[in-house]
Amino acid sequence: MCKKSENNLSKSETDSEDSMSEDSSVSVSEDSDPEFEPDDTIQEPGTSSQEAQYSDSEEDEVIKAIKRESEKTNNHPPIIRCEDFVMDICFHPFSNILAVATISGDVCFYNYSMEENNLQTSLELHTKSCRDIEFSHDGKTLFSTAKDKAIMLSDVESCKLNQFYENSHEVPVSCLTVLDEYLFCTGDDDGTIKLWDIRLPTAIYRCKKNEDYISDIITNDAQKYLICSSGDGSLTTIDLEKRSVFMQSEEYEEELTCLGLFRTETKLLAGSSKGKLYFFNWNEFGLHSDAFPGPKCQINSMIPVTENIVVTACEDGVLRAAHLFPHRHLGIVGQHNMSVEHLDICNDGTFIASSGHENEIKFWNIQYFENFEKVDRKHKKHERKKELAHNLPSSKAGNTADFFSDLA
Repeated sequence: MCKKSENNLSKSETDSEDSMSEDSSVSVSEDSDPEFEPDDTIQEPGTSSQEAQYSDSEEDEVIKAIKRESEKTNNHPPIIRCEDFVMDICFHPFSNILAVATISGDVCFYNYSMEENNLQTSLELHTKSCRDIEFSHDGKTLFSTAKDKAIMLSDVESCKLNQFYENSHEVPVSCLTVLDEYLFCTGDDDGTIKLWDIRLPTAIYRCKKNEDYISDIITNDAQKYLICSSGDGSLTTIDLEKRSVFMQSEEYEEELTCLGLFRTETKLLAGSSKGKLYFFNWNEFGLHSDAFPGPKCQINSMIPVTENIVVTACEDGVLRAAHLFPHRHLGIVGQHNMSVEHLDICNDGTFIASSGHENEIKFWNIQYFENFEKVDRKHKKHERKKELAHNLPSSKAGNTADFFSDLA
């Protein structure tokens, strides 16, 4: 069960008493040098008065810089901390509601704002871990699927169960995607893909071309093709009009973990378990047209934030932004202490949310991408490491140069 994030601030008491020992006290005797004054500054050997004053001034500026950083106001909702492991997150398409699926099978609805997040309700839906959730396009229905092989359609306002598909697959369902008002698609741990119509009690199409789990399912506005990525390292493309397999890509030497659409849906992007991004031209899903090397760790999820910028969630706990055409690493959007599994973007595109293995959901303001300068050159190989480590404005870690910019 999830619960609202609470910030418990503990203040340590400080002892303000000044203790003076006889050995450390300073006394002036009548025999002392008359030129010696008690308030004279005692300096360390080898340190001039000017050097001491400069050191104090420099320290003051550092403290001021630290205070300025700590006083910056949040431009995103606070962290949501959950009791159960978070399996998936999904923003409502119109309201300020974030749905959170948990390993216990429950789905929690949170009302979020810049000041606080409130648990609105909790739905006890599945008997095993709820693996994927998604709102209908009108926001009235929540689709959920789980390890218990069930698919549930719940009314968002009344929280009542509208439709229930028991044993929808022979093995646990791994992912789900809503296509339109009536159609949705699911994939399971064995690589089976099923197409459903909510007006009918059983699946209207089934195929199995993959040998491992289905990791993601995506289509474009035209909804002619349905693209499914798999743990076996291949893409399966289904012709939705003919209800048949259109194409299967070559098998890559790594798992294909997530998918995204870019450049007005003319480019398909696939993330991999080795940190690479593979580009496919739309309608040409057999072989990638280009590849973009990223961090040497698994990409678990991705979110398009503009037509040319993607944010990826990685196994090392870092959210990274990349410019696609030309290829360029932009830097770090945010960080978790452990692997980041899921990403989603809110209805107005102001911020994204991410969930990791530490059962925390964090929000990152990404409005700065709206005014992002156009990238006019491809990244240089020797600059790649520096670009990957650069912290963007949403990152909780600052760049050293930015922090000390006021000290010059």
